[in-house]
Amino acid sequence: MSSHSWEAYNQIAADPAFVELARQREIALHNEASALRHAREQERNKWQGVILGKDAEIASNYAEMSRKDAEIAGRDAEIERLRAELRAKS
Repeated sequence: MSSHSWEAYNQIAADPAFVELARQREIALHNEASALRHAREQERNKWQGVILGKDAEIASNYAEMSRKDAEIAGRDAEIERLRAELRAKS
């Protein structure tokens, strides 16, 4: 850059209005980044809640299946006992 360009830049950069504008721009960028981070955290929290709910539903379904499996196993044992009785009588 030529020396005139540097002088012009230094004059503009030293202008209080330019300094204030640059400061406000930095604040706006910071606020935008904060808002985006907050929105991302809210979305993550929402999905974590959904996942926890689904995990609880899966655990409940698994417990119900285990209960039914135990009931079926008990009935199978009863059927085998009855078959053995019938074989013994014949």
